[in-house]
Amino acid sequence: MIFAPRIQARLDALAAITAEPGTITRLYLTPEQARAEALVAGWMREAGMAVRYDAVGNLIGRIEGPEPGGPALVVGSHLDTVRNAGRYDGPLGVVTGIACVEALARDGIRLPHALEVVAFADEEGVRFSATLIGSRAFAGRLDPAVLDVADADGVTLAAAMRDYGLDPAAIASAARSPDAVLGYLELHIEQGPMLEKAGLPVGVVTAISGASRLDFTLTGEAGHAGTVAMSERRDALAGAADCVLAVEARCRGEAHLVGTVGRIHALPGAVNTIPGAVRFSLDLRAPDDGQRLAALADITAAVAVIAERRHLDLETRPLHEAAAIPCDPGLTDLVREAMAAEDLPVLALPSGAGHDGMAVAAIAPIAMIFVRCRGGISHNPAEFASLPDIETGARVLFGAIKGFAAARRGV
Repeated sequence: MIFAPRIQARLDALAAITAEPGTITRLYLTPEQARAEALVAGWMREAGMAVRYDAVGNLIGRIEGPEPGGPALVVGSHLDTVRNAGRYDGPLGVVTGIACVEALARDGIRLPHALEVVAFADEEGVRFSATLIGSRAFAGRLDPAVLDVADADGVTLAAAMRDYGLDPAAIASAARSPDAVLGYLELHIEQGPMLEKAGLPVGVVTAISGASRLDFTLTGEAGHAGTVAMSERRDALAGAADCVLAVEARCRGEAHLVGTVGRIHALPGAVNTIPGAVRFSLDLRAPDDGQRLAALADITAAVAVIAERRHLDLETRPLHEAAAIPCDPGLTDLVREAMAAEDLPVLALPSGAGHDGMAVAAIAPIAMIFVRCRGGISHNPAEFASLPDIETGARVLFGAIKGFAAARRGV
């Protein structure tokens, strides 16, 4: 193995940087993020890269091409984590990108363009409940209104940036022009079970799923649990139960469509009182927007029918809407060719989770490589990718970088 042992050692070093001993927790604009970025910046410099931070704290390492300041192929992922995280989600892509830069130097390969490795500052959105802050700023798509969002301690994003040594008034300067980014490649653990089920170490991503999120509120009538006849009840929780099953029924059996009711709140919440009102969420995802929107229409219609049948009032509140992001066919073909060069079967699969590539796609073509993770477990200390699988993923990423350079040379 030429990649994996060093990659794993660096992932272990990053895992030791945490706000909560015994866990891995690194949130945006915290001392832990600063320590992690300083460590990674050192690795970038050792690899011969020029290093800088942009206005939102993204860490960028760069090796120049023949044209100083010219457009770059970008390889990246993120360094922030959820609370009590695993050590692979995000950092694997950053550390492997650096390993590829080192391999280029080792093999004496000069690219016909610049190459950047970007460690995005905030993908998970844990601290400020606003995901993709780093990559949205990189793509020039960060709404300045997010500066007023506060964390659990009441600290606004703008204040946290100032405390970190950043200027919130300068966030626009983080934006990259489409002319400056030739393409974006991201290596990431799958965070799902498909590669493991297929017995394959890596896969190529076809699209990042779009998502619809809503809150539904059903209102009936609270009443005494012992005195109201079953036939006379307007039980909002029983109605919500029907709705949950309707979501499951609509999404089950349709490839790549997933629907989740992850939050439910019944009022008044007493053991001896019929629930008079229930609020519940819906998270609906699919890699094809037509598929997702058709399912959304069916589910909202089914919820309305259930509410009418049970004599419940219904309120629907949209929370979030994000279109699916297809991966670029040309860049994806380079990943496929790199997999074939390693004698690997090519499994194409969508990503149900969001990634920084969703934001970067606004300014550049993107492609993603998934690495198998044990049990499909992620956002969990049990998150694990084996050394052989990491090695294979690194070889595929390195092959795609070399393939991109060959295409730029016209070979």
